[in-house]
Amino acid sequence: MARTAERVAVTGWGAITPLAGDADGTWTATLAGRSGIRALQEAWASDLPARIAGCVDADVAGALEPLQRRRLDRCSQLGLLAARQAWNQARPHLAGVDAARVAVVIGTGIGGLATLERQHCNLLEAGPGRVNPLTVPMLIPNAAAGQIAIDLGLHGGAHTPVSACASGAEALLLAQMLLNDDRADVVIAGGSEAPVNRLGLVGFAAMRALSCRNDTPDQASRPYSRDRDGFVLSEGAGALVLQRPDDLQADNPRPLGWLLACGSSSDGHHIVAPEPDGLRASAAMADALRRADLGVEALSFVQAHATGTPVGDLAEARALARTLGAHSRDLPVTAPKGQLGHLLGAAGAVETILALQALRRGLVPRSLNADPVDPAIELAVVRDAPLALAGGEAAGERYALKNAFGFGGHNISLLLAA
Repeated sequence: MARTAERVAVTGWGAITPLAGDADGTWTATLAGRSGIRALQEAWASDLPARIAGCVDADVAGALEPLQRRRLDRCSQLGLLAARQAWNQARPHLAGVDAARVAVVIGTGIGGLATLERQHCNLLEAGPGRVNPLTVPMLIPNAAAGQIAIDLGLHGGAHTPVSACASGAEALLLAQMLLNDDRADVVIAGGSEAPVNRLGLVGFAAMRALSCRNDTPDQASRPYSRDRDGFVLSEGAGALVLQRPDDLQADNPRPLGWLLACGSSSDGHHIVAPEPDGLRASAAMADALRRADLGVEALSFVQAHATGTPVGDLAEARALARTLGAHSRDLPVTAPKGQLGHLLGAAGAVETILALQALRRGLVPRSLNADPVDPAIELAVVRDAPLALAGGEAAGERYALKNAFGFGGHNISLLLAA
């Protein structure tokens, strides 16, 4: 029997996404119904089957030191900027914190893909002497976690979950474990990804996983829609600072929200396709609810993984129906990838920030491009406008369930409160 988890506080967050260069801007754009997807006009994309993506427009290079611009892959750069934002926001809660008790947990699905592509081209076109000597430390998946620890001078351990598109959410699971087990007093957790390049786009397109609506990029990412034809690849990063509630000072700002519990499971079914009936994904959701000691009737909404693939969305809908039972027809469900695209290993972290914002503000963003909803998906998908939530549950809190699933059958469900 799973034991009840001990909640942890979110005291800072940061995000850099296709919608904005910070978390608040991303929330504002999400609530306004903006799309972060654009056509790729770069010459390198001209012959690709999918020529649309969610790209970060913020000035990444301008926020970095010259050495960081040259020696960090874009995946690490994005993760570092999101972590700095989160750390700076959490500063009122960090006075006197021992750097040896601060851990970093940053997940990624792929890591330094742009470095891998660029240096492989150098090898083929110009020979071994033209390969950057920093190729390996730039492309390894744990580079972002290591660079964040270096930048902020943290010594409590640096960890990197690599579980495809569940990586950012799994980072939060690991962070809660570190805090509950007293292995750290503070954890910076999240995810980062920078896959928008030829290799990334061709690789996913070859699997027929991507939408090819090149003429209408803002309508291409269509979670739960009857007309969905694949996801849109995006880049970005999200990071959250987590602490135990007993370590917070009463005279500091109240936490931004709470991570109550995390559930997990593995499909054990297929390396790419989800288990079609959603049995194991449902088990992850039930695990989170059980560890939080909450019933589905306490939930204000669900934030779905929903990438816009025909198979994946249907499997998640079945898992939700199995988990929610009679509540599946009326509990609001939102799918942020209609606006963000799919940030892969960063998705779970960025979307968790949006879910906490929704709980704090009592507004659930609509699922862009979900109309018409697939008739086989019998969920209360929020579509037309943001949905105002009723007053908080007992103790003044609202609760949300957030899903993140990844290739390999990785299933993570988070129980959030604010």
